[in-house]
Amino acid sequence: MSEGKRLALIDGYTHIKLREALVLELAGKGITDNAVLAAIGKIPRHFFLDSAFDKIAYEDRAFPIASGQTISHPFTVAYQTELLKIKPGDRILEIGTGSMYQTAILAELGAEVFTVERQKGLVSKTKQFKKLVPHLSPSVRFFFGDGFNGIPDLSPFDKIIITAAAPKVPEKLWEQLKVKGIMVIPVDETETEQRMLRLTKKKDGMAKTESFDIFSFVPMLKGRNQNK
Repeated sequence: MSEGKRLALIDGYTHIKLREALVLELAGKGITDNAVLAAIGKIPRHFFLDSAFDKIAYEDRAFPIASGQTISHPFTVAYQTELLKIKPGDRILEIGTGSMYQTAILAELGAEVFTVERQKGLVSKTKQFKKLVPHLSPSVRFFFGDGFNGIPDLSPFDKIIITAAAPKVPEKLWEQLKVKGIMVIPVDETETEQRMLRLTKKKDGMAKTESFDIFSFVPMLKGRNQNK
């Protein structure tokens, strides 16, 4: 482990106080689920960033990570997580592992997480998860694949969360959701903005659709990127 990464894994008093301030900020912005706020308060976001961002890791903004991707705003992570209505033991399919921060929040809430990433360079970093949050690692399984395909062999899932901008609801993912299950997905509304949707699967396979706020995500792309 590099010296920079070793230092990043120190979770000191300053980090804890910064997380407390972040929780208050998110509550002030409208996050009301106490379990979600508690998870944000427990997971050390700076573990999932380059050590250069250590002092600003708890600002409510996105930061660059490897493979040209970003770690989402804490508000966005909390917002999507709150919409999922997670219960302990839920089997959750996450499309877009990214930095693994959202993954850790889901696991902290007691979910069993199946997370898919299309970027080989990011997938290679998932082995670090045991070092970052060892108590959560048994609850998470990582997959390198096309997010549009999901993981049909392990379906159905109680919840599905998509962390990239989709042009529409992917049919294959919808098929992998249980009846009464919930999908949270940002769907393109303009070229640069997405509407956050919560879809609940009805007995007839149709969706009860709820529309929420506007966000801006990186696009959801098909296929796998083998570049490291």
